[in-house]
Amino acid sequence: MTTAITSLDTESLGAYLAGKIAGFGTLQKAEKFAGGQSNPTFLLTTDTGRYVLRRKPPGQLLKSAHAVDREYRVMQALADTPVPVPRMHHLCEDESVIGSVFFVMDYLEGRIFWEALLPDCDRAERVALYDAMNAALAALHDVDPAEVGLSDFGRPGSYYERQIGRWGQQYRASETAVIPDMDALIAWLEENQPADDGMVSLVHGDFRHDNMIFDPGAPRILAILDWELSTLGHPYADLAYQCMQWRLPSQGAFRGMGDADRVALGLPTEADYVAQYCARRGIDGIPDWSFYIAFAFFRLAAILQGVYKRALDGNASNPERGIRMGETVPLLAQMAMAEIAGEAL
Repeated sequence: MTTAITSLDTESLGAYLAGKIAGFGTLQKAEKFAGGQSNPTFLLTTDTGRYVLRRKPPGQLLKSAHAVDREYRVMQALADTPVPVPRMHHLCEDESVIGSVFFVMDYLEGRIFWEALLPDCDRAERVALYDAMNAALAALHDVDPAEVGLSDFGRPGSYYERQIGRWGQQYRASETAVIPDMDALIAWLEENQPADDGMVSLVHGDFRHDNMIFDPGAPRILAILDWELSTLGHPYADLAYQCMQWRLPSQGAFRGMGDADRVALGLPTEADYVAQYCARRGIDGIPDWSFYIAFAFFRLAAILQGVYKRALDGNASNPERGIRMGETVPLLAQMAMAEIAGEAL
């Protein structure tokens, strides 16, 4: 069993980065951010400024997981598009430097909202912030992958078939107990995939409010983070994934808004949010919405099952939170099956 990485050798790392990043200066300290369950992330402070380092975790990893090299590549490619991303500085694929692949990017001073209800904002700001998220998602899906050098970033077509297969395998590889609703959900998704409509776009894979840095003084996104799961795929996967926040409760391990008076708080309804997205992209509507929502719940459940297994193995970035999140997998599968049955929980 391995232990989670909580520190870095600042002397050797600093010497390495000083030779790779112009103006990097002398590395004074490296502090691990508390958040994040997948790739350990550190704030690097030098005598000239601050940077962020993101690395693969230690230990035995699931195939294709923790792809920090893909994160680096996609954010670098999106630098000159309307999609807000941090500036990339260096990708190190030499594992001998700190023990795994890592990259360094700009540190951005801003706000991160950990709760979908945005409790620290007033009503008008909530409206503007959700509109900014909606605009950013539409902008991402409007990017032509070929124009930014990402035509080979994934395989076009049959996205859901491949994703169901991939996450089904990941789930089985990290399964710790039989969850009947999860077994039923996987079978239903395999049998009820919509016909391929030919839509292909860059997808973020984890598009939600707490993976964004917002301007400290305005309802504007400075950067979208955590691109580990990005690929070429179907745009509705991102939209449905974010829309789970409208269904998840704001209690326990979740910070959703399914149990809140959204109108009173100035939060859009799920239907309004989807309609805004469609208007921005010139789409009339989204058929088979229940499939996309059920798939989103399945995929999140598979991801959290992996987090749970790593926490049990002592190899999670935040083991205590990993245990709490992993214990929600049965609820996510139950909510997906309720959506399929037309019974909102």
